Amino acid sequence: MNALLAFLSREWSGLVIAVVVAGAGLATLRLGRLRTSRWVTASGWVVVGISALLAAGAAYHMVYAARVRAAHPPPGQIVDVGGYRMHVLAEGPSGDGPAVVWLPGAHGAGFALYHLHAELRGEARSILVDRPGSGWSDPGPFPRTTPREVEEVLRALRAAGENGPYVFAGHSFGGLLAANIARRHPELTAAVVLLDATPPDAINYCPPNPFIEEMFRQATFGTLQRAFGIHADLAKRLSRHEEPPEFQRVVALVQARLGEAGEVLQRIEDTPRVMAANRSIFEELRRGGLGWEETVYDRDLEDQRVYLVAPPRMAEHRTVTEGILGKAGDAAQEREARRLIRFYEATRERYMQISSRAVRVYAPDGSGHNFPYEHPGFVIETMRGVLADVAAHDRR
Repeated sequence: MNALLAFLSREWSGLVIAVVVAGAGLATLRLGRLRTSRWVTASGWVVVGISALLAAGAAYHMVYAARVRAAHPPPGQIVDVGGYRMHVLAEGPSGDGPAVVWLPGAHGAGFALYHLHAELRGEARSILVDRPGSGWSDPGPFPRTTPREVEEVLRALRAAGENGPYVFAGHSFGGLLAANIARRHPELTAAVVLLDATPPDAINYCPPNPFIEEMFRQATFGTLQRAFGIHADLAKRLSRHEEPPEFQRVVALVQARLGEAGEVLQRIEDTPRVMAANRSIFEELRRGGLGWEETVYDRDLEDQRVYLVAPPRMAEHRTVTEGILGKAGDAAQEREARRLIRFYEATRERYMQISSRAVRVYAPDGSGHNFPYEHPGFVIETMRGVLADVAAHDRR
């Protein structure tokens, strides 16, 4: 599967598949003539016709991708990290304090947190990194894993001329990546800011999450769709799947917050490269997908500065619970729902045990998992406080 994903992540993969299908069709035509079989000959023509459609779609995608890249060149540096390239956008003053490295949720490109970067870059060094397969970065090797991406992010920072230590600020799955960076490289970490980071226990021990499974399914089919020119808008029209209202709300919120940067990112990422990388990394998000190498647990960060930033309670937990268990129909099901909500809340708070210097910061009441988009001003003020804490400690 990894070799297949590596192949499909290339912009030209659809054209290669079309050529192979055309070869199969021509071979079938030849067989039909040798056997004087009208049925075999007709089958050959059908296969040749399919190959022509595939080739047309693949060619359209290659032209589309080339035009998008020409219209939207990378705003930062493209650096070599060992045979493939990553995109790093670093802006703001390089003073005595650490730079902030933003790590978005899921397998998002750095631009997914551009609104926070744009706000902070006027007063501190702020960095966005596109993990391989996202944004303007090359696909990179497969499988996509958290341990691999820890080293890739740090290699990209070094290649871009940035020097640690850093404050790693990660949202959701990006928070788990930030915690893994701090565990493996404490010498490069001034602080870790976990913006409602994904807790390992919530992946490994909760019931299978239909929302994660749907993301995995979309990435799987999306890889092939993009290779043959079926881009996001057309894919939505062809699909009969109706996104949950909460998902639609979050997408609209993110688009509104990112504005033009979000529109550019959508076009840049409408490729099989992104879908293949998502499909690979989502293996870790499925039930039982996080192992010893990806887990950050009690006291793993010893006495590093850790800031767990999240709402006190989240309405989405009820939404997720209903997606897993269905709406409560009796007292027993309601008890199970409450148990699952308690589990989600407890696993998040477990991040307070990963360091002896963990600090709990509460996001505004009523906010949810995506509070970095709901309340960006709160996140920026929190980061200012973190940078002030680091500076005060360094002066001692």
